[in-house]
Amino acid sequence: MKTNVLNRTIVAVGISAVALVGMSLTIGAQSPSPPDQQQQDQKDQKDKKAKPAQSASQYAPGQQKRLAAQDQQARIQQQEQRTVQYRQHLDDQQRVAQHQSSQLQQQNRRAQVTYQQQYVAGLQQQQVRLQGQSHYNYAADPYFYTASTVRYSRGGQYYETNQYGADVLRLAVNTGYDQGIRAGQADRQDRWASNYQNSWAYQDANYGYGGFYVDRADYNNYFREGFRRGYADGYNGRYVSGTYVNGRGTMLGTSMATILHFELIVR
Repeated sequence: MKTNVLNRTIVAVGISAVALVGMSLTIGAQSPSPPDQQQQDQKDQKDKKAKPAQSASQYAPGQQKRLAAQDQQARIQQQEQRTVQYRQHLDDQQRVAQHQSSQLQQQNRRAQVTYQQQYVAGLQQQQVRLQGQSHYNYAADPYFYTASTVRYSRGGQYYETNQYGADVLRLAVNTGYDQGIRAGQADRQDRWASNYQNSWAYQDANYGYGGFYVDRADYNNYFREGFRRGYADGYNGRYVSGTYVNGRGTMLGTSMATILHFELIVR
């Protein structure tokens, strides 16, 4: 199904360029790693650990089906609506973040202030990238003409997606875990009581989301699942659900499998 690597990379920059950034809590925000390097780093970690939950890409051989033109158009219209809504949401969240930062400063939570500044900087980069997608070439993106190949359940309901949507959901879990570690470390440094739900990053849950392929509610859900596990590991200084190497958190495949289950769609 990976029929057009170049076009997929264009979108991957918007989706994952700000994800899994190896930045320390004690320094200012840094530019994210290139997407290709991020993917290689993630692969290296997974190869060393238990096998991760089955990726949608593993279902590709023999399962490719092209959507009918009418269904392609419906998917494009859904994406256009999703993009407009996400742009507005990011604008609103910038104002919320400013208020939250003021509260943290009043509480003298210096490490948490630094972490939130880095988190907000990532959202701002996502906002810039999203604005650059106003003339997006949907016809050249295989997501929009590739039929769904897997399904997953959330909240008692089943949802379907293809390889590209599944990759974003896995990114959400891993990014949430990484950001949770950072938030937990910050609260520990501030000698603040453990409470992942009180973190604005957990409440926002949009870090790394480029606005493409899956709904924001789905990304938020799986980001939070990774975040709460990462927060516990970071706060306690014991990495149970993943690893933390060179300032980057990566969830173990076994932990990922408890959160996100892909089932092959047989038609």
